[in-house]
Amino acid sequence: QSPLQTNGSKMADEAVQSSVGPGVLQEIFTSPLNVSLLFLCLFLLYKIVRGDRPPEGEPADRQEELPRIRRDFTPAEMREYDGDRNPRILIAVNHKIFDVTKGNKFYGPEGPYGIFAGRDASRGLATFCLDKETLKDEYDDLSDLDTMQLESIQEWEMQFTQKYYYVGKLLKPGEEPTEYTDEEDTKDGKEAKELKKE
Repeated sequence: QSPLQTNGSKMADEAVQSSVGPGVLQEIFTSPLNVSLLFLCLFLLYKIVRGDRPPEGEPADRQEELPRIRRDFTPAEMREYDGDRNPRILIAVNHKIFDVTKGNKFYGPEGPYGIFAGRDASRGLATFCLDKETLKDEYDDLSDLDTMQLESIQEWEMQFTQKYYYVGKLLKPGEEPTEYTDEEDTKDGKEAKELKKE
C-alpha cells in the first residue's frame, strides 16, 4: 500500500471512532430537537416496560372489588348498571348481558362507548352508531336489521364472550328470569376459559 492510502484509511478510521464516541453525544445534546426525541424515546420505553398498571394505592381493577352476579335483567332493570348510579357496568349484546366493569375506561360514564353502559348495545354496534337515539329503552328484537348487521352483532358477541363475564340474558316483556345455580356459574367459567385458549 502507498503511504497516501494508509493515511487516508487511518483518517477514515479516526473519523468513524470520533463520530461513534463523544461526537454522537455532542450531536444529541447540542440540538433541542434531538434532546426532545431522546426524552420521547425514553418515555415510550418506560411506558412499554411499566405496562398499563395503575399507580400504587389505586385498585388494579374495580371489577375485582365487586362480587360476580348471575341473573337476567329487563332493559329497565339494567339501566341502573351504568357505572354512574352503580359502580358495575353491564352491557347487552345480542340479548346477552356482560359485566364490562373492567373495561370502564371504554364503557364508563367518561369513556368513548359510555353511551352503551346499562343498555342493549346491539343496535349501536351493528350500525356503528353512537347516537343515543339509535338505542332503544325497551326490548329490541333487532328484527329490522339486515344480514350484515346481524353478523356484525354475532362477531361483537363473540368478542364480549371472550373478554367479559357473562351475567345473564336480556328479558323480553313477560319473560320469566332463569334461576341460575353455582354449578352453572362454574360450567360457564370453564367454557369461557376454553374459548379464550382457542
